[in-house]
Amino acid sequence: MKKEVLVETSARHVHVTQEALEILFGEGYELTKKKDLSQPGQFASNERVAVIGSKGQFPAVSILGPVRPDCQVELSLTDARSIGVDAPIRESGDVAGSGACKLVGPNGEVELSQGVITAQRHIHATPEDAEKYGLEDKQIVSVKIDSDGRSLIFDDVIVRVSPKYALAMHIDTDESNAACAKPGMMGEILA
Repeated sequence: MKKEVLVETSARHVHVTQEALEILFGEGYELTKKKDLSQPGQFASNERVAVIGSKGQFPAVSILGPVRPDCQVELSLTDARSIGVDAPIRESGDVAGSGACKLVGPNGEVELSQGVITAQRHIHATPEDAEKYGLEDKQIVSVKIDSDGRSLIFDDVIVRVSPKYALAMHIDTDESNAACAKPGMMGEILA
């Protein structure tokens, strides 16, 4: 059986706490949904902030909702280098000791002493998907992507299993460009 997974490109984005959201946009502010994302309950908001590093900035980076317990900025390695920010490769949520930046919104700014990462390429899977494909939470797999002139195999892909997920692989824009990935592209899990 071929173990296929949808491959999605995750562009630069920000996750914020409610406290940070209110500093950036005003007291009592709530994110407004622009569109749903593939992961259940996750959405791209209409709100954008500037992400500022020591060498430059991105003036309008999308905030993903809902709010989270910790602020997190996800950048590709190219993005991070271009604005002078250290962004270690980490799993989402693992922000201890990661890069620093400033977030600026229309109402204020937040200095993050940590929270900037390059997300480790990963597969979201439900327990049912994981069982069907013989995968386990935190397992490291490889995924083959066939594209016109840029086919490649991504190693070091971590599997994340939760009933809150929908089956999809997430790569950043650097990885997507390397594979010439297009919307709707499928990868094959080589576990």
